[in-house]
Amino acid sequence: MLDYNEVTVHKFIIFENEPWEVIGSHVFRKQQRKPVNAVKLRNLITGRITEFSFHVSDKVEEADIDKKEVKYLYTNKGEYWFSETTDPSKRFELPEEMLGPGAKFLKPNTIVDAMLFNEKIIGIKFPIKMELKVVEAHEATRGNTAQGATKAVKLETGAEIQVPMFIKEGDVVRVNTETGLYTDRV
Repeated sequence: MLDYNEVTVHKFIIFENEPWEVIGSHVFRKQQRKPVNAVKLRNLITGRITEFSFHVSDKVEEADIDKKEVKYLYTNKGEYWFSETTDPSKRFELPEEMLGPGAKFLKPNTIVDAMLFNEKIIGIKFPIKMELKVVEAHEATRGNTAQGATKAVKLETGAEIQVPMFIKEGDVVRVNTETGLYTDRV
């Protein structure tokens, strides 16, 4: 059991009989009152985001989330197919809603962590940064570059991101899968 102030970012808790991930936490005290932990939660099954305040007397059960390595195979009409790393014949499909925005950065044969709750897959944990090749980039145009000009490029997975003007076709760039932003050139 976790105390109200131990409910911090990246912890998994049981709230309303479902697993939730804490994505924001702020402990504060209003005037003469007791401290409160205002948290922002994301449901690991439905993806719904909600806010809740835990008080000093509240105790929260920590969710038992297991991790298992799985291999991403391919995408077909919005269906993402995976297999177990030890046995490629054991294939399964996960819907795009379960994977979230990081799915557009998945390359075939990438090993990722599947999150399990009660022996059932509830989501995929992507690597924070992934290296992807630029397959389509326009030439840089001269002009106002004082504010750090950017251009749109297409990556090998089909995702489009904004990068600095010096990135060319064939370059390998590192992308943050949580924010979808360019971090640096490899």
